[in-house]
Amino acid sequence: MSKAFKRTLVTSALPYANGEIHLGHLAGAYLPADIFVRYLRQRKEDVLYICGSDEHGVSILISANKEGVTPKEIIDRYHNSNKMAFERVGMSFDNYSRTSLDIHHETAQEFFTEFHKKDVLESKVEDQLYDEKAKMFLPDRFVIGTCPHCGYERAYGDQCENCSKYYKQTELVNPKSLLTDETPVVKSGTQWYYPLGKYQKQLEEFVESHKKDWKENVYGQVQSWLKAGLSDRPISRDMTWGIPIPLPESEGKVLYVWFEAVLGYISSTKEWASQQGNPEDWKRYWCDEDTRYLAFIGKDNIVFHCVMFPSMLMEKGDYVLPENVPANEFLNLEGRKFSKSQNWSITLNEFLDRFEPDPLRYALATNMPETKDSDFYWKDFQARNNNELADILGNFVNRTLHFTRKNFDGKIPEATSVDPADTAFIDELKKEVAKIEVSYNRFRFREAVASTMNLARISNKYFNDQEPWKALKTDKDRCGTTLHYCIKAIAAMAVYFEPVIPFSVQKLWKMLDLPDASGYTWQNALDTELPSGNELGEMVLLFPKIEDDAIDAEMAKLGGNDDEPARDYPPIGEQITIDDVFKLDLRVGTILEAERIPKSNKLLKIQVDIGMEKRQLVAGIGKAYKPDAIVGKQIIVVANLKPAMLFGVESQGMLLAASLDDEGPTLVTPIEHMPNGSTVK
Repeated sequence: MSKAFKRTLVTSALPYANGEIHLGHLAGAYLPADIFVRYLRQRKEDVLYICGSDEHGVSILISANKEGVTPKEIIDRYHNSNKMAFERVGMSFDNYSRTSLDIHHETAQEFFTEFHKKDVLESKVEDQLYDEKAKMFLPDRFVIGTCPHCGYERAYGDQCENCSKYYKQTELVNPKSLLTDETPVVKSGTQWYYPLGKYQKQLEEFVESHKKDWKENVYGQVQSWLKAGLSDRPISRDMTWGIPIPLPESEGKVLYVWFEAVLGYISSTKEWASQQGNPEDWKRYWCDEDTRYLAFIGKDNIVFHCVMFPSMLMEKGDYVLPENVPANEFLNLEGRKFSKSQNWSITLNEFLDRFEPDPLRYALATNMPETKDSDFYWKDFQARNNNELADILGNFVNRTLHFTRKNFDGKIPEATSVDPADTAFIDELKKEVAKIEVSYNRFRFREAVASTMNLARISNKYFNDQEPWKALKTDKDRCGTTLHYCIKAIAAMAVYFEPVIPFSVQKLWKMLDLPDASGYTWQNALDTELPSGNELGEMVLLFPKIEDDAIDAEMAKLGGNDDEPARDYPPIGEQITIDDVFKLDLRVGTILEAERIPKSNKLLKIQVDIGMEKRQLVAGIGKAYKPDAIVGKQIIVVANLKPAMLFGVESQGMLLAASLDDEGPTLVTPIEHMPNGSTVK
């Protein structure tokens, strides 16, 4: 990042108010943003964190119809539930708004009106599906049918979730209305269109300017869209639920949710500014070129935040564009996708009813799906709490403060016998803090959290090496100095751990009971002098151990464990020698592009960078992966396989994938990022 910014605006994707937040959502767009915001606040930087509920769209209307309630009852239920869950887990939003508020309606209508007056928008007559029984045109998500591209039989009216292709709803094969299960008829209707293709060149330049800063998965997916070419997109729908089009001739039409939902970031900031008593202050964060805007999202929202929303801001003018969009991949649960219908899920509120928030924050942060999908495992959660939070950080705090209370009347000893080991200890901590900063600034949260825990490891080693229990008998001043430096490290770690485990850090500050705790910052924490003689506060157990029974009970609640049929494992293949294995040249590569091969719902054509060159592969993973979802992933390539023609396309190698029965296939990927071209042995 070359430019120095005066302030940072952070947004997290607006969660849809049609269901409860679960752990996968938290790990995707919310926890990384909150950790980063808290990091900046510890540095005393000017940062604003904005979010809110996305409360329009067809799914909400469908849910309301199914339950026989109003859409407002649906959004009120889930807005309040999710807002509470976020508060319980420590999300430090400066404002958490709603797109059903008047201030959002006014903001979205302002964008539409200005675009309309500038003749940006175009009114088009088009064929639409009409439900004669329900007497209404069907929004795209009210109709389901067979995808015209891949043959998937549960495709929606605008996009197939299997192959990711967009199309007109009239192209669906065998369409059915989700309202009445009737076959709709085709009628002519009028809709407003937004000329996304008009901004193709501007967007290409914008994206290219961030090539070095953005994650590979983000850059690759956006380039895939740009390469395919951008076209006009409808921004109106015939619905009763949503933001009305502010034109007399468009009565009965509302803004398409893709157009108005992202504007919720702006309206939420406006609401915040009004609450601060300065209604115009929102402009500092959205209209000042000295603002750095960071949009934290999941990978399914990349195109909206890197293509569509930036184009709208470009057209509006005088708005900052996203400086970075650190999108995460997906988090799975015990090796499977979250699924409420299959009882393979746990909502955030359910989790927090039984466990403290900080162990969850820590466990998710250490296994965040930053560059590829990852998994939440109950046993891993238990191990992170017991073996790291309790046995490393908690142990150091407990042994230091307990020893001080017992042998120094619970008061911070003076550092009267400083030697090189003490200064070396502080220097080593500072070096680790520098690593944490680099990782945070590159949005590598897993690295940052690992380095943060290393602070506690370094501190434990210092305590052990100095052996204060021995010095107490022979040189009490030396013992006191050791404890002074240990407490100094604890106070500093309260600053460095706060972004990850804020609730535990609050307890830690109370245990230290320092009179000037508010003066600690990221930059000065290890240089701040401790008030010798200050009496410590009451000790508490920071991280109680989580017992096996508690974890077993949670795993037993997951559906499918007891009813799964015995697997029919394929037989082991014919034995080979080590010489046969050595013939394989396996290389690490990164997927640059991916697309479906026409007339095949299984094969993908993939371009892979294997370091010394780029290769084209044809892989039968099309049923398990959408093309956009694998761009940026690292895979293992059989590099010395003789080329072959598949569906008329040359495949210059093979990728490794695993499957069992009808599951998968699942790509075999490196655990950690590796240089392209690395040899697999």
